[in-house]
Amino acid sequence: MLQLESAKWSFLLCLGISILICSVIYLKGKPSYAPRPLHRTLSCRPFPESCKALPPTSSYTRWERTECQELSFNNPLNCSRIQSELHFIMETLSKEEEDYPLAFIITIHKDLEMFVRLLRAIYAPHNIYCIHIDAKAPEDYRADINCMEDLVRSPVKWQRVINLCGQDFPVQSNLELVRYMQDAEWRDNNMTPGVKQPKDMQHRTQIQHIEVKGEQVASMGQGYQKTPPPHNLTIYFGTAYYSLQRAFVEYVLTSSVAKDLLEWSKDTYSPDEHYWVTLNHVEDAPGSNVNAGWEGNIRAIKWKDQEGTAHQGCNGHYVRDICIYNVEDLPWIIEKNSMFANKFESSSFPEALDCLEQWHRHKVLQQATVPIQISWQLATEVNISSATVAG
Repeated sequence: MLQLESAKWSFLLCLGISILICSVIYLKGKPSYAPRPLHRTLSCRPFPESCKALPPTSSYTRWERTECQELSFNNPLNCSRIQSELHFIMETLSKEEEDYPLAFIITIHKDLEMFVRLLRAIYAPHNIYCIHIDAKAPEDYRADINCMEDLVRSPVKWQRVINLCGQDFPVQSNLELVRYMQDAEWRDNNMTPGVKQPKDMQHRTQIQHIEVKGEQVASMGQGYQKTPPPHNLTIYFGTAYYSLQRAFVEYVLTSSVAKDLLEWSKDTYSPDEHYWVTLNHVEDAPGSNVNAGWEGNIRAIKWKDQEGTAHQGCNGHYVRDICIYNVEDLPWIIEKNSMFANKFESSSFPEALDCLEQWHRHKVLQQATVPIQISWQLATEVNISSATVAG
């Protein structure tokens, strides 16, 4: 478990990334699903023409990267180099954000480049981050609880915790996340989209399951029926993603109801899809909403079975029925304006990540209430006509 804690001391960011990279180097000898090291630059690809479909749109300007140099982690790490060359924003951009610090739990399975770009997109020095490197284990929700134990002991008085995986990328800025968490609908409620467990999903929690070779979970068969849920709980089914109040996290860590459900869930299929949403329907849980459904704009995901209804197809390709986004998917993502979008791969469709990352950073800097430092910019807007005349 790695905890990257930030409370104004910028060297902690460097320390966290340094430890992470050392861990990645160690994991190179592990199976292929371990995070891979950066083998190419983060910043040398030119922006594709299709980025023009994203704001700011103008036929007279184009984006050009602020730097283009190889980034190698084989040499001794330097804090100022990491902060500057990787373009981390090392200053709180508004009082509004400082007054509402967020906690993030990030579980990564692979693709170090993708993780670094996610982290620099969501990083703010007043927030706190817990990073878990996991070799695709099926018990990610237990990793979340381990992180929660660390987070509640932190001196950072965070208000909400949001969980992420290494293939997520933000759509909303940190300021927009703060405002969304404090609007009338969510100010007093957790966000755990889901509904009462459908009949076709009940086998996941009615029959015992077992982990096979550390990579998948298989049913043990009809002869291995589980006992009913503890405390006469009604099981719900929903997304594994959430935004939770601090008081709810403390409830998860101390309540006998939560602890007993956790123990009961250990031999179910994909516990993260029922654990959080079920607890959020417990009347005594802080911030719970017993009448909640699928509300909560947490993730923009293109599911294959929703093609033609929720979306008009995947322009990248499907992996386990989830779209790996290409550039042409970005207008849909931006219009949907979820907190985050899933999934991206830096190797499959790098241009999609390039365009969304620049769009997101441009928005973040436009919303800032402090002077912008050059190192925070991923690209600059160049006047095409002036460049042509000058040539």
